[in-house]
Amino acid sequence: MARPVLNSMLLGSTDPDRLKSWYRDGFHAKVDGYGNLDLGDFGLVIEKRDDVAATTAEPGRFVINFAVEDIQETAAHLRTLNVEWLAEPEDRGVGWFATMVDPDGNYVQLIQMKPEYYANK
Repeated sequence: MARPVLNSMLLGSTDPDRLKSWYRDGFHAKVDGYGNLDLGDFGLVIEKRDDVAATTAEPGRFVINFAVEDIQETAAHLRTLNVEWLAEPEDRGVGWFATMVDPDGNYVQLIQMKPEYYANK
């Protein structure tokens, strides 16, 4: 059997239009013909769900990570959209990390690894 490839994630929401707009505008996501967000080699599917609360009860259960080339530039763009920051960009040794909260309360992280991280792989 060939190894499966993770290519998308479904995010349930009571307000999918608001959440989809947040990700589209914040991360310059393209919208495909089905209304799903294309984030490079990964798709984010956001659907209306009646079995979820308006905000997540456990926001740290999973974290959506975005690899970025310039964390300061990306954070500056997100600040224009008034995102809620849990942790502003900070140097954590191997790279820069920042965490924000999406409109449904999910944690979203920016990651910019330093070149030496890749050199030591």
